[in-house]
Amino acid sequence: MADERALDEVVRFTSELIRIDTTNRGGGDCRERPAAEYAAGQLAGAGLEPVLLERTPGRANVVARIEGTDPSAPALLVHGHLDVVPARAEDWSAHPFSGEVRDGVVWGRGAVDMKNMDAMILAVVRAWARQGVRPRRDVVIAFTADEEASAEDGSAFLAERHAALFEGCTEGVSESGAFTFHDGAGREIYPIAAGERGTAWLKLTARGRAGHGSRANQENAVTRLAAALTRIGAHQWPLRLTPTVRAALTELAALYGVEPDLSDMDTFLGKLGPAARLVEDTLRNSANPTMLEAGYKVNVIPGEAVAYVDGRYVPGGEEEFRATLDRLTGPDVDWEFHHREEALQSPVDTPVFAAMRAAVEEFAPEGRTVPYCMGGGTDAKQFSRLGITGYGFSPLKLPEGFDYNTLFHGVDERVPVEALHFGVRVLDRFLRTA
Repeated sequence: MADERALDEVVRFTSELIRIDTTNRGGGDCRERPAAEYAAGQLAGAGLEPVLLERTPGRANVVARIEGTDPSAPALLVHGHLDVVPARAEDWSAHPFSGEVRDGVVWGRGAVDMKNMDAMILAVVRAWARQGVRPRRDVVIAFTADEEASAEDGSAFLAERHAALFEGCTEGVSESGAFTFHDGAGREIYPIAAGERGTAWLKLTARGRAGHGSRANQENAVTRLAAALTRIGAHQWPLRLTPTVRAALTELAALYGVEPDLSDMDTFLGKLGPAARLVEDTLRNSANPTMLEAGYKVNVIPGEAVAYVDGRYVPGGEEEFRATLDRLTGPDVDWEFHHREEALQSPVDTPVFAAMRAAVEEFAPEGRTVPYCMGGGTDAKQFSRLGITGYGFSPLKLPEGFDYNTLFHGVDERVPVEALHFGVRVLDRFLRTA
């Protein structure tokens, strides 16, 4: 079991990693190298031989391997990203890059997404070195750059150019799973991610006839674009249940003692109460307009207008997504992928998933683990190109009223110290037994 020093270190590592500003503003505007060097130093202190790898100067990744006791067993990948999304200090109660530890809570950007998990990994590995522990199977550790943008300088680069470092890996675990979800009725649910919707960030371009703003113009690019965006925003996507979501619904129905009536989804979800939030974003495809670019003067009708849409599609739903966008945009607006990644689906009837369940339930016996599908995406998409089946497993035991999901990319991001301690214990148990 993780020792007391590991519990102290996970808090310190989380705080110190937060203090290293690795803000990813997109377009290559980020520098993860200092955080990568910090992580590599901690791994080296545990007797490992980490390598730092860059596609672009300053955009560093770290990879290390721990040899297991069973050479015939497949390897396991454990990965976390080092970059974070921007934060405006004036909006926060504590400076977002202070790493302040106050009232039993660590504050700062990355506290839940995902320098907490990075710190857990480091704390577990260093505890193993002190105790002389070796896992059953090889464990490959990767800390990546650029997850909060395109991953081109991070996991995509590693998968394409350094696949040999991940030889033998069959499964991987990373962010967004095994956290406490309180249902408001006294139940604690720990969702473990076994799937991700595909990423479909879109660029829409409308073209028309430029002209004076005072004159009638039936070929106004802005009007054409606005009409297409209105259709996209108002579209009601049909229900598309994947095996992972079906498994989640079935287990939640059993937990609440209700019949899993999938033919009347609204009524069924109503019976699940707040727990319905664990599945409602992954029942169907989605497309949300997010950015607009048009015009350069109020009395000039531009010849072109551009918008961006955050689209997501369920596993198996990409063909429907494409056909629907063709129809909704119409003949006057073109669309293309600004960034695209595959949807993922992972089995839940496997030994590794059972090991995740068992690890959580050992330290949270009052809780109930369930599978779920992520609405967004992680580096697991890129590592899937190497045949690695990905799961979301970054365990945290959170107090009631602590809204984990709103803190992702939100203001006043923070994580309780006790949640980090729980995470280290659970991660240690899982990695020893997986």
